[in-house]
Amino acid sequence: MPADTILTDEDPATPINGPISHHATVAFEKAGVRLDQHVAELFPDYSRSRLQQWIKDGALLLNGQKVKPKAKLAGGESITLEAAVEARCTWEAEPVEFGIVYEDDALLVVNKPAGLVVHPAVGNYNGTLLNGLLHHCGTLTQVPRAGIVHRLDKDTTGLMVVAKTEISQLNLVTQLQSRSVKRQYYALVHGDLRRTGTIETLMGRHPTHRIKMAVVKSGGKEAVTHYKPVATFDDFTLVELKLQTGRTHQIRVHMAHMGFPLVGDQTYGGKFPVKLLRLNPALQPLADFPRQALHAARLGLVHPVSGIQQEWEVELPEDMQALVELLEEQYA
Repeated sequence: MPADTILTDEDPATPINGPISHHATVAFEKAGVRLDQHVAELFPDYSRSRLQQWIKDGALLLNGQKVKPKAKLAGGESITLEAAVEARCTWEAEPVEFGIVYEDDALLVVNKPAGLVVHPAVGNYNGTLLNGLLHHCGTLTQVPRAGIVHRLDKDTTGLMVVAKTEISQLNLVTQLQSRSVKRQYYALVHGDLRRTGTIETLMGRHPTHRIKMAVVKSGGKEAVTHYKPVATFDDFTLVELKLQTGRTHQIRVHMAHMGFPLVGDQTYGGKFPVKLLRLNPALQPLADFPRQALHAARLGLVHPVSGIQQEWEVELPEDMQALVELLEEQYA
């Protein structure tokens, strides 16, 4: 809270749902500042658009009077906010297993396991990460989409950031849109990829298979992926990938387009080469791998409150690590 703010609330934390009551006195140093700008500083748990609406509705008063959001302050006025906070999310809270890597009042960084859907949708209304987030932190009912600002595919593992307040969510979305969030992945792919490079294409819906994404010649959105091999095994490569953009299935589509589809990717990868199994039956675990071998290993961003650059990293999940160890044995 800004040092020049005088609050009478004993607990200014945002409630889960229901009435809120805030009182503050405008510091004289704020003379000439617009009301909506100042209350955005005073009450950082609420978005500026929501505060502006409360001013227009008369829920937020200046010296007990209804004024316009752009009203200029003189200093010394009293600000009263009496409003009701309604849940922004109607999904049910459920106990769902997921790893927590970091948490504070502004954000939550989770390590999503394989098989966990991020957001409820047709066929997956329950048991999603969103349901689990609501169970873990009830105040997320006030944040659109329970604070989720980006997604991972159901069978992709690794790091995701979740905003715990509406203000943090707006900040993180802005960072994602400006492409300043650092996201690094590891994928195990078919083929002997020896070069480091960048693939830049347009991506859109597949022209005939509408549930799939594809590299398209026109009408798509820019998609940029940087890749670097970190371990090669003749017929397979462990690749480090960094996303510059975040299109749906981007890594999976780009690697398949280059001729290096992900191990286990039933949508973009095709069948496991029968010849490899005939020559080396020990590779059967790779043929049977039940998901795309893709892991979001590193996440970096500017903290929405402190402004400090932060970074988190998690190791490969056990199932992918077992495949790498198998390949190290077979291709030693």
